[in-house]
Amino acid sequence: MKDVSEKDAERHRAKMAKRKAVQDAEVAAKTIEKGLLIVNTGPGKGKSTAAFGLALRMLGYGRKVGVVQFVKGAWHTGEKDALAAFGDKVEWHAMGEGFTWETQDIKRDIAAAEAAWGKARALMADPAISLLILDELNIALRYDYLDLEDVVAVLKKRRADLHVVVTGRNAKPALTEAADLVTEMGQVKHHFAAGVKAQQGIEF
Repeated sequence: MKDVSEKDAERHRAKMAKRKAVQDAEVAAKTIEKGLLIVNTGPGKGKSTAAFGLALRMLGYGRKVGVVQFVKGAWHTGEKDALAAFGDKVEWHAMGEGFTWETQDIKRDIAAAEAAWGKARALMADPAISLLILDELNIALRYDYLDLEDVVAVLKKRRADLHVVVTGRNAKPALTEAADLVTEMGQVKHHFAAGVKAQQGIEF
């Protein structure tokens, strides 16, 4: 272990005491409690992963979580199986049929997005749901499968205690403006570029 003199240790204690006072005052000044609209977007990996991390946290407190997948659904995922262990504390609706370049049918894509949005609205109205994940909703909005103004208006009017997480690349400015928290996942390096395929437990 690095040797620390008593003088340096005392200087550190004094510095951290001042820091703690500032932090405590800042935390005490935050008095609003409300349901948040959270947007995870950007080109980097981890948008849905972060959302499911929040789901796990919420479930840890015994609260109910809803999931609506707008694009995913045509393939199996580990997170669905993991959250199934929580029984009726999770409502999972995988309503996507794959990315638009896979379906190659815009009418089918729009119909799937509209059905998923209908399910999302129903879950928003359920007072038992504490957190609702709208996975890849940003993709549906990017391709204009849904009316952006309508989606943003409904999200703004959600009940006061409901947290909603929207994931997907290319979040629309109107959505990020309405959000309480926006995280842009940047991509510094990705293993796909080195020829590494999608792997179980990492990508799905």
